[in-house]
Amino acid sequence: MLTKDLILQGSFAGQTYSARLRMTINGERCFFTQSDLAETTMKKIIVPLAQGLEEIETITGIDVLRRADIEVTTVSLGDVKVKGAHDVVILADKTIDEINVDEFDGILLPGGMPGSANLRDDERIINMVKSLNKKGKLVSAICAAPIVLEKAGVLKGKKATSYPGFDEEMPSCNYTDERVVVDGNIITGKGPGAALEFAFEVVNYLAGEEMINKLKGEMFTDF
Repeated sequence: MLTKDLILQGSFAGQTYSARLRMTINGERCFFTQSDLAETTMKKIIVPLAQGLEEIETITGIDVLRRADIEVTTVSLGDVKVKGAHDVVILADKTIDEINVDEFDGILLPGGMPGSANLRDDERIINMVKSLNKKGKLVSAICAAPIVLEKAGVLKGKKATSYPGFDEEMPSCNYTDERVVVDGNIITGKGPGAALEFAFEVVNYLAGEEMINKLKGEMFTDF
């Protein structure tokens, strides 16, 4: 007789469901017993899209988070068609005025210029960052985008990194040259080459090490 536990997962209407089944094989007969159904709320993340964003950082973040069953909502500051720094056009899910920040578990800010400056200069983004940080929710930014966190006042005394040169615009943090830095609910990344590592740290924060290991295996990453 062989006994094996199976975990089945799926999502519907913004909720994630998991069922634990015990499979017992006795000869040619198979039995399923001891099942339980659990419901958990799917994590929700905002990814703002500004004209002049860095495409690698944006798409990598969206893709990796969605692979991890994290609900990603991309929002534009204006027109839903957003052109990146290298002329790649991305269609946002919604405009920023169509969402309620209280419904989200965090934010991921892509870098690029002038994308990061456009995010920094939009008070709606600044207010979102402040609100999420005040509640201890995830605030993450890569490349030049940590300048947004500096303006929002959430980097004071925190370890952080950025694309070289933007450290001069982040005087309140404890700056480091590391590729990815995690300090509490603040995650920062250095640039396009660190986009995958950065996205993995965001997933680790939201979904845990087991999910990271699953993604690394599926994506054939070796770091």
